[in-house]
Amino acid sequence: MNRKRVVITGLAAISPIGKDLASSWDNLLDGKSGIAPITLFDAGAYSVKIAGEVKNFSPEEYGLSDKQARRMDRFVQFAVAAGNTLLRNSGYTVDEDKAEDTAVIVGVGLGGLDTIETFHSKLLESGPGRVSPFYIPMLISNMATGQISIFTGAKGPNLAVSSACASSLHAIGYAYSDILLGRCTAAVTGGVEATITPMGISGFIALKALSTMNGEPEKASRPFDRDRSGFVMGEGAGLILLEELESAKARGAEIYAEIIGFGASGDAYHMTAPQEEGLGMSAAMSRALKDAGISPADIDHINAHGTSTQLNDACETQAIKRVFGRHAYDIPIVSNKSQVGHLLGAAGGIESVFSILTLARGIIPGTINYSTPDPRCDLNYMAHGPEKRQVNTVLCNNFGFGGTNCCIVYKRWTGR
Repeated sequence: MNRKRVVITGLAAISPIGKDLASSWDNLLDGKSGIAPITLFDAGAYSVKIAGEVKNFSPEEYGLSDKQARRMDRFVQFAVAAGNTLLRNSGYTVDEDKAEDTAVIVGVGLGGLDTIETFHSKLLESGPGRVSPFYIPMLISNMATGQISIFTGAKGPNLAVSSACASSLHAIGYAYSDILLGRCTAAVTGGVEATITPMGISGFIALKALSTMNGEPEKASRPFDRDRSGFVMGEGAGLILLEELESAKARGAEIYAEIIGFGASGDAYHMTAPQEEGLGMSAAMSRALKDAGISPADIDHINAHGTSTQLNDACETQAIKRVFGRHAYDIPIVSNKSQVGHLLGAAGGIESVFSILTLARGIIPGTINYSTPDPRCDLNYMAHGPEKRQVNTVLCNNFGFGGTNCCIVYKRWTGR
């Protein structure tokens, strides 16, 4: 069929290195780390005392009243704040003519953990009468998309996608697909997450998945480095506005980039570990390239999943080599998680924002904390820092528990 073209006309970021798009991007290029001691709760008794928190977040700064904010979990506050910011950035107005054709499809990994913990404590301490009527509406994952819709007026397809750490890229992929199929003209998409809570941290501690480098938090997330010891949990939001090209042109929108390929796969292997040879990862990459109609040699840059765990980083490196062959050694590869931590369900959202800015601005960020080479991870991870370079295509990778894999190909917008 004649495929529509889908472009990105808006960006929004709320991250551990900045409360907005500009500061997040500037601090990324400056090599700043957003990892610091946990302040959202008392982590004194925990073996992990560090995380990538969004600092000094105030919902009121993004158009939420105190009453509205109190009826939302933190991840929903992030969603509405980023959604409002996104529309301002894009200049897109959800008016009467556009409302039915504007979708909201957002990735959320775990939902309202903080709300669950808060009201579980109230239940145990004071009985069921103390559980708020807002308890369920505050915690469910799709309240991120529901509230974005309420605040923006978007009445198109509305759903939350939950596929662990691949949630955001799956959301973007399915939003892209809906526009291709003509089910909508524009889509607010990406991901949000806020799970730096006692249960969130203790759960990943029990899995032995988190770094315990508490004494040097800014060095704890070290993707692909030989001495990596686990990921660092982050939080925040990364949203993009996808729009059908002719619609974007008709309103004179600024176009940041184009999305041209989407690929997904399942490992059918293990609850938490990737398949040891990275076969599912490579399958998702190959499918994204096939969907884009390009060859491996056409990829100029990879924004890796790069979690800073021993198994993921080695498997992902192996998978990249399988797909790209000798070209793998020529591709600049970054892991934004070295600076913002792992935003779980929001990872692909914030990483997509950074990838799109890489295309639009002509500069590739670096990967910090890669200081001791690992023989199993021997590609170019941009340890030397940012590099000015025209990038035409970026492959974004995200992989999640349950063996779920997703990849997106973004292309530089050239005006035609």
